[in-house]
Amino acid sequence: MKKTVEIIGAPCAFGQRKLGVNMGPNAMRYAGLVERIEGTELTVEDKGNIASPAIDMKKYRGEQEGGLRNLEEVTEFCETLCDEVDQTIQSGKFPLVIGGDHSIAMGTIAGVKRHYDNLGVIWYDAHGDLNIADSSPSGNIHGMPLRALIGEGHPDLVNIGGYQNKVKTENIVLIGMRDLDAGEKKYIREAGIKTYTMADIDKLGMQKVIDETIDYLKGTDGVHLSLDVDALDPVETPGTGTCVPGGITYRESHLAMEMLHDANIITSMELVEVNPLIDINNKTADQAVGLLGSFFGETLL
Repeated sequence: MKKTVEIIGAPCAFGQRKLGVNMGPNAMRYAGLVERIEGTELTVEDKGNIASPAIDMKKYRGEQEGGLRNLEEVTEFCETLCDEVDQTIQSGKFPLVIGGDHSIAMGTIAGVKRHYDNLGVIWYDAHGDLNIADSSPSGNIHGMPLRALIGEGHPDLVNIGGYQNKVKTENIVLIGMRDLDAGEKKYIREAGIKTYTMADIDKLGMQKVIDETIDYLKGTDGVHLSLDVDALDPVETPGTGTCVPGGITYRESHLAMEMLHDANIITSMELVEVNPLIDINNKTADQAVGLLGSFFGETLL
């Protein structure tokens, strides 16, 4: 891992319908994010939050148009984020993007992919985020970013960054799945995406899941980690917009982060969906910062 971590705040709330997730980056800073990473003897530079389009509350709360809610705003935000991530990598630093809802992954990975020919992606989440407009029951774009990164969906989303097909299906590992729409299940089966459901984690244990993931992605030239806090059980992370019971434990997630740190395969990362407005005493931001501490090499002794 590069010695300098550059934090990019991505306060996007347009990919779903719960305001407050745009406050997630600052909630994590308040929870001691910078100090926690500095404690691992890495250098930290915080670029602050990137600019976001203004929120029109009538439109934000209204019905979606054409099956895609706030398409223009999500696209604009992700284009800006793409350029910021690109600049961070060009400068030789490790990009840590903190969100914000999961639609920002389209911008993050568009910026990352400019620097890798065969990028791998670990999608640590309760959801597959593999919908398109026709299969989405909500029209929320935070349920669509991975499908768009593969190259399917609305052209505005697919072509963020000025190009498409950022990720190959054979270079994706889904970890923590427990809430998939019917269209997503069908797509995962047909595309053959490597998937670990919660049942798989229960049977195999997190250590084997991460060992197998590392081995599976060994042919890639870089690996992006996209971590949605709703991958964890809502008892652990209550401040997130799409809670699903029966998730990964906090301890299992620490182990996953520790193993990924030791493997030294992750070349970029984002952490998303922290929403302090629906949290309890900033608990979810605290938990998120703890996981990032483990990922960046924090040890007990």
